[in-house]
Amino acid sequence: MNAAYIWTERGRFVPASHLLKRECALHQRKGGQAVKVDVAVIGGGPAGLTAAKEIASHGGSVVVVDENSTFGGKLLGQLHEEPGGNNWWKGGEIAAKLVEETKAAGATLMPQTQVWGLETGWTVHIADTRNRELPFRAIQAKAVLLATGAVEKPLAMPGWTLPGVMTVGAAQVLTNVNRVKPGKRVIIAGVDVLSLTIARAMKLAGVELVGIVLPGRSEFSQGRSNPLELLKQLQSMTHLAPNPLLRAGGAVLGSSLGIQLAAHFFPRGGVKVWGIPIQLKKALVAIHGDEQVTHAEIASIDAAGQIIPGTSTAVPVDAVCLSGGLTPLGELAATAGCQFVRIDGLNGAVPLHNQAMETTVRNLYVAGNITGIEGAKIAMVQGKVAGLNMCRQLGIGHVGEQDVQTAIQKVEATRETSDIQFHLNIKEARIQLQSLWEQNRPLHA
Repeated sequence: MNAAYIWTERGRFVPASHLLKRECALHQRKGGQAVKVDVAVIGGGPAGLTAAKEIASHGGSVVVVDENSTFGGKLLGQLHEEPGGNNWWKGGEIAAKLVEETKAAGATLMPQTQVWGLETGWTVHIADTRNRELPFRAIQAKAVLLATGAVEKPLAMPGWTLPGVMTVGAAQVLTNVNRVKPGKRVIIAGVDVLSLTIARAMKLAGVELVGIVLPGRSEFSQGRSNPLELLKQLQSMTHLAPNPLLRAGGAVLGSSLGIQLAAHFFPRGGVKVWGIPIQLKKALVAIHGDEQVTHAEIASIDAAGQIIPGTSTAVPVDAVCLSGGLTPLGELAATAGCQFVRIDGLNGAVPLHNQAMETTVRNLYVAGNITGIEGAKIAMVQGKVAGLNMCRQLGIGHVGEQDVQTAIQKVEATRETSDIQFHLNIKEARIQLQSLWEQNRPLHA
């Protein structure tokens, strides 16, 4: 993934860098204007905003670009109760506060602005998503932070293109951001942190949740259709359960024997969490309807995820939410020439980077879910590390190596106490990532 290629209208693959140079030349001939700053931040989620606030508060000039109309990224749709009770994580409120703090520090925020090109040096080419006339068409920066976040992985199956079928992320935006019910009667396929928290938010909004089932086995579902694999993942989530009995179940899942017993004795009708049935022995195998979703086809499965013949039933629903998990969004890093690695625990390929958020390309940094899927709290502390390190490298303010190291220690402490983990092997993956960096340290580092 060190080079990106694009399929042209002439029917051949060419390096994206070639097309980028051509577009940049056209841009210059048209008299495109550029603004000069210390740092350009691409992505206005928790990582990007925190980094920008840090840079601006130390006296640096920084622009944050985001294609959405509202800054905050995935924070905007987050709503869940943290362990201990009486303490809700309200992402929308946290995002609003972070935006105000970033503006107050002196950062420039550019919403509804898309990055279509990235030249080393650095020149960030932008376009307005609403067709407005921008005051400038490019940003020239000494350093760039990629905080582009993550994208949901598809769960293709028969009927998945019908109106009424959506990802759980789309359901999250509808419910928690736009205050619109995804449907009246909804079923979710895919059991993970994301689907559980969004299911609860939908239920609080008055949606009837038929249940959360597994996706049928396919090349897209991979281990997500296997009850044994899922029970391993659920071990890291039992502390979020609403009653002591379910929380105690985490001890049972601490051994391979316990997982096998749990898979064998897990109730056929599922276990209710917040009144929502979680059915690890049921799978969504198809979605039906003419012009929109009318019902979901559910079948019983064994402990290995195999469909039990003759068990399919039709469940009336008007919406289906698919949860295939998240994967880092790294296209811009690829076009910039970053070296990529794939490590179990990071949920996909990520740019090779160190604990100080530096990539293998000089003055190109990363933070947030582009570095591996974790929660918003991790993204924010990573953003602070990136912001401080860019300040140190560019001579902005009076930031020293110890300031950066203290911020790195904060990341590790936050990860250690994090309520939500998207992968059991995240800590081991981070150690392995740093080891790979040491082995492949670029000359500029």
